[in-house]
Amino acid sequence: MFGSVTPTVAEHHNTQPAGWLSIYRRPLASLGWRRLICGGRLSDAGRLPRYFAVFLLGASCLWAPIVGYLTTAPLQYSSHASLILPGSGASASVNLSNIGQASSYASSAFSNGSISPTETYKRLIGADRILAAAADELEISPAVLGKPRVTLVDQTSLIHIELKGASPEEAQQYGDALIRALFTEIDALRADEIKSRETGGQGAIEEYTRSVSEIRAAITQLQKQSGLLTAAQYADQVAANDRMKEQLRQLRAQAAEQSQRVAALETALGLPPKTAAITLKLFADRQYLSLLDDVAAHGAVLAQASTGYGVKHPTYISAEEAYRGAQLAARQRASVVTGLAPELLDGLDRAPAGERATLLSELVRANAGFAGISQKVTDLTERTEAESSRLHDLAPVAAELEDRQRDFSVAEAVFASAIARSESTKTDVYASYPLIQVLEDPSLPAAPSSPKRKLSLAAGVAATLMLFMGLLLAWLRQPLISRLISKPGGQNGA
Repeated sequence: MFGSVTPTVAEHHNTQPAGWLSIYRRPLASLGWRRLICGGRLSDAGRLPRYFAVFLLGASCLWAPIVGYLTTAPLQYSSHASLILPGSGASASVNLSNIGQASSYASSAFSNGSISPTETYKRLIGADRILAAAADELEISPAVLGKPRVTLVDQTSLIHIELKGASPEEAQQYGDALIRALFTEIDALRADEIKSRETGGQGAIEEYTRSVSEIRAAITQLQKQSGLLTAAQYADQVAANDRMKEQLRQLRAQAAEQSQRVAALETALGLPPKTAAITLKLFADRQYLSLLDDVAAHGAVLAQASTGYGVKHPTYISAEEAYRGAQLAARQRASVVTGLAPELLDGLDRAPAGERATLLSELVRANAGFAGISQKVTDLTERTEAESSRLHDLAPVAAELEDRQRDFSVAEAVFASAIARSESTKTDVYASYPLIQVLEDPSLPAAPSSPKRKLSLAAGVAATLMLFMGLLLAWLRQPLISRLISKPGGQNGA
């Protein structure tokens, strides 16, 4: 590698050390320190065999592993698949009449900046149980399946998966099995989450159910004791009682008015209403009227006899007896019609004809109306007093019933809301594990992915060129070093 220099015999004997150290110092002395450091001349062809030997040795060291890798490494094929996470959320709201409202909302998978769903799924894809499930489906060991290469695309929701196999079909089968195992595991996780939520809320729902049942039983017991079904029923009864009181006031006013009318007619006729009624009844009897006609006829005969005869004359006596007999018959008939004793008939009106008969009828009608209104006032007064007393006793019961019904409405609303929330969570399956879809099915590779022959050859060629360039620089180092030493700056620096 270095140029040959032949030393003189004197130099050889003077420079040769004694003992075993001469064995190691002789090559350095024979070569020369300057030639060892600076190299030989460009025209010194004696160095070429040594450079060529070093080049062959280095090239052998470079190409031996490359050739061994290319000849012994098995062929592997890579199947690629892509998954995507849709970024939009979904919401739904249902109003149930007289029950409440049920709402469900699935937020966007990327709404939370502190949690990345793509990173979550990346770790899940490489989980041991996913790989074990895929390997069990393919009836191979997880070691044969290998670890998938998962790549996330920045600023997107894409997940790229790469799996290798000994053949294109095998690599594609590995990808399909891995994706199926992933989706099966995600569905299982979602189902477990929903089950956990239901189990966690079951105790609260049972408590709400017990509370509603207790309040309902208390309301039923109170309804049986009081007879009130609702507080609104008590309000209706109070309103009805107030209407009866108003009606009672109106009837009392009508009774007062009717009483004044009866008193006015009684004063005008000089008869009480009862006498006026008896008089009208009596003079409505045809037989009594006929007897009155007989009394009038015999009275006329008696008056005529009294003008022509004395009181002792037989004609007068006969006329007087006939007149008195007619009066007695009329009085007896009046007693039969009215039911009064004959001596009580003297107070009856003897002239119930014409306008006076109309006034008598009006007096009787007014008195009958007054009696009817008075009876209504009496009955309504009793009813109003009894109802007022009953409502007074029911007032605290109605208040308690209203409070219990309000508590029942609140408990029922809470219970219905809890049930609605429990049911709505079943539809929100993407709350913790967002929706994921297969954007690109596992591909069927057309060429092997490894060993990379072109890359290996390019690397070997590049390394060989670098080895050649290094030896070339070693060949040219003496001129280069000499030029640097010859410069003023280089001498000053030495």
